[in-house]
Amino acid sequence: MRLAAAWLLLTLCAPGAFAGASKEKTPVPERIVISNVDRYRLNEPLFEAVRVVLAFHGEKYTPAYIQGISGAAFRIGGPCPCAPTCEGAMLWPGELIQLLGYECQGMGFSDKPQEQLPAVLARLREEIRAGRPVMAWNAFTIAEFNVVCGFDETKGTLLGRSPIPGKEYNEASKDRLADTSVAPAIGIITIGKKVKPFDARAAEVAALKEAVAHAHGASRKLECLPAGLASYDYWIAAYENRGKLVRAKSREGKQDLGWVAAEPPDDFYPLLVYPETHRAAADFLREIAPKYPAAKAHLEMAAEHFARDAAALEACRSALGDRKKAPTDEQCVKAAGYLRQARAMYTLGIKEVAAALSKIPDERK
Repeated sequence: MRLAAAWLLLTLCAPGAFAGASKEKTPVPERIVISNVDRYRLNEPLFEAVRVVLAFHGEKYTPAYIQGISGAAFRIGGPCPCAPTCEGAMLWPGELIQLLGYECQGMGFSDKPQEQLPAVLARLREEIRAGRPVMAWNAFTIAEFNVVCGFDETKGTLLGRSPIPGKEYNEASKDRLADTSVAPAIGIITIGKKVKPFDARAAEVAALKEAVAHAHGASRKLECLPAGLASYDYWIAAYENRGKLVRAKSREGKQDLGWVAAEPPDDFYPLLVYPETHRAAADFLREIAPKYPAAKAHLEMAAEHFARDAAALEACRSALGDRKKAPTDEQCVKAAGYLRQARAMYTLGIKEVAAALSKIPDERK
């Protein structure tokens, strides 16, 4: 996760991106919780938090739509634990918030997060007291954006939403925000009022174009990770060639993937996230298909392929078991087989998306 968080830090903490320290002017209640904050509907590290906060502001975007226009629904990288964050999307959370027409501010940490934690917490409390949930990095889960909608000063905890199911509210120590044991401390993002309209058509078409570019390696966040089809090729080779090092190339032979590790990849986290995001891709494509009559058949067919891609990834995760120990040779063979199925469906899905794009310009006539 260190790589993912470092990249987010560089992207999110651009000059002028973060507000200055805030001073509390009113007494802090011992405990305050904002009610009617939606729960997470899928396991994803960057953008489901945006949807949860915007839902509180009255927006009706589906989880799949937010995953789609951010680009996260169509991405795949690595595999490594940081891949769903590093290769997460065409946009980062602040950029998506602004694309949707909302004001947003960040407040982050530099090189002394423990010293800066009181100021960040003061800003967070102000937002909660004003009745506005806050996006916070690392609040309840590791190296992900969560939604904080309350705090308990007596216990020294924050309360809110994350991919962790079960409890009415997730609750964890406020000190987690400054924890750098796994990844850099990123900070918080606050979402303000809506200041401009959202151009849905432009965002949808851009997301489809980005999906095709990403699949073929033409749009990258980090060059050190295979992405798109190359990611699938590396992933498959890692399971097929367990126990020996091989020089791997993409199946098209255009990209050198380097030496495939002798052991199976560290893909537990990607296999938690990608089945859900690719299933969201299918739902996103079905959701927007009626808007583009000339491309509707291609978008619906692409949705079917992405649904099968997601199902194959889910089957791969099941085949590998609980991951408390290294997978057996038999499990590796099964994993490679399911990943080949996923790649085939992903490839067909991207081809249909490309075909749909060729039809969409006609909609303007």
